[in-house]
Amino acid sequence: MKTVLFLCTGNYYRSRFAEELFNHQAKRAELNWTAQSRGLALERGIDNVGPISAFAAKALRSRQVAIGGIDRLPQSCTVSDLKRADLIIALDEDEHRSLLAERFPPWDSGVEYWRVPDIEILSPKAALSDIEKQITLLVSRLGGLEEL
Repeated sequence: MKTVLFLCTGNYYRSRFAEELFNHQAKRAELNWTAQSRGLALERGIDNVGPISAFAAKALRSRQVAIGGIDRLPQSCTVSDLKRADLIIALDEDEHRSLLAERFPPWDSGVEYWRVPDIEILSPKAALSDIEKQITLLVSRLGGLEEL
């Protein structure tokens, strides 16, 4: 089983949504992939209360996605997480490239960067919809690779 690692700042909102939605779609597509998610700077999430953002949980439920890690608290990214991942995706290049360069310098260039800003820049509805589109494309792309 291969692993995709989704990274965001607090592992509370965007990356958790991406992890759960990817796992749901990958299972339906019978991919040999699973997702995990981690945060690059949990200390910046002072308003994060509980294990997962209410916006992410609500959006997942509205898509009939069972939240496998509903009680899991946000987790900080470690070098071990990066080493275990077959694919690493940071949810917002503008925000996360500098964090990766600062905290995990050898890894910042080996990451696929998306452009999904945090809640103060882009509404949850728009951000989570963007992530959903990217996940759908990713599942299709990885499915195509497995067929080769």
